Amino acid sequence: MHTTHLVVETREIDPVEDLLAYADPARPLAWLRRGDGIVAVGEPLAELRPRPAAGTPRSQALATVWRGISAQAEISDPVGLPGTGLVAFGAFAFDEESAADSVLIVPTRVLGRHGHRFWETRIRLASDPRAATPLATQPYGPHWAGTVGPGAQSPQGYQDSVRRALTRIADGELSKVVLARDLIGTIPAGSDLRRLVRALSTGYPDTWAFAVDGLIGASPETLVTVQQGTVTARVLAGTIGRGADADADTEASTHLASSTKDLDEHQYAVQSVLASLRAHTRALAASEQPFLLKLPNLFHLATDVEGELADGESALDLVRALHPTAAVAGTPTPAAIAAIRDLEPFDRGRYAGPVGWVDAEGNGEWAIALRCAQFVAEADAIGVTAYAGAGIVAGSDPESELLETRVKFRPLVDALA
Repeated sequence: MHTTHLVVETREIDPVEDLLAYADPARPLAWLRRGDGIVAVGEPLAELRPRPAAGTPRSQALATVWRGISAQAEISDPVGLPGTGLVAFGAFAFDEESAADSVLIVPTRVLGRHGHRFWETRIRLASDPRAATPLATQPYGPHWAGTVGPGAQSPQGYQDSVRRALTRIADGELSKVVLARDLIGTIPAGSDLRRLVRALSTGYPDTWAFAVDGLIGASPETLVTVQQGTVTARVLAGTIGRGADADADTEASTHLASSTKDLDEHQYAVQSVLASLRAHTRALAASEQPFLLKLPNLFHLATDVEGELADGESALDLVRALHPTAAVAGTPTPAAIAAIRDLEPFDRGRYAGPVGWVDAEGNGEWAIALRCAQFVAEADAIGVTAYAGAGIVAGSDPESELLETRVKFRPLVDALA
């Protein structure tokens, strides 16, 4: 892979009704939002899973390998839209010490949509002149259902962990830590996982619906987007569940918008993102006040950040600089990571890690893997581990934080059922 260069051809095609219908039912590779996005077709060309020397972040190793592959690629891309040309799908572990892989997957074929325009990209080794087979949909498998129950962290255990975190905050060790809990279960062997991706992308159109290497979810939180040198990021921190009716909804949103605890938590997250991006950008700005992001099941406080990429940098460099944000780890970050390792009785894997895609020019879209589950094929079923977390700061109430995780689990639990 490193010694042979790639030949990449993108061509505009007639409209495709359902991109997901062309994806692999057992291992879909997809990145979708409001109907736009990219989906891989067929077997991947390469899966990059570096195990670099101690001290080198895996995301840095992947960025280096990707730069080398991109530099040697022969790319024909007259379409020039986000997601055309040479692309790789990626999902990275939350913690460098995680047993989970960080991976970039280079597909052999991609179908994409941007508004009213559709394209196909073919990626092959220069030494492999074989023509691609005609495109064909794969019929959706039967509907399936799965159930999940308590994992390594029980509801009571979670509240105990929150109390222990509050003690550390009171002792001045840290200002904020995001603690997660897990749900585990199984779904029938041979289940068509595209059904879950489709349910999430239609039910939550304003999120990034993703499927990369068995990690499937619908994230409301952009980590970073790079397009033609412009960098944008959306910071989410501060959450409240939606009300049962219009009055309760208004009350909930008003409470969130005026909550000192949530506004403080949000400000930590914004400052953390700005500090991380400054070294990689030429100009950088954030809106002064957060706005309310309304999702089907909850409200978030949100702030958009925009900048101009410094020369020679790519989306993967920004992913490395930004991850983990205060929104998914805490403040200060090293103390928060240490607390997460102590207080969570499981390895997060790729939960709350970066997920997205990158192209040969360093453009890309990366979200934080939230509202997600990892699917792993077992002997006679498919194992499922889902995760949800909440930001713990001084004044947090263990029971309220547990309820927040329940609200965040709902999109995935509903889609599984």
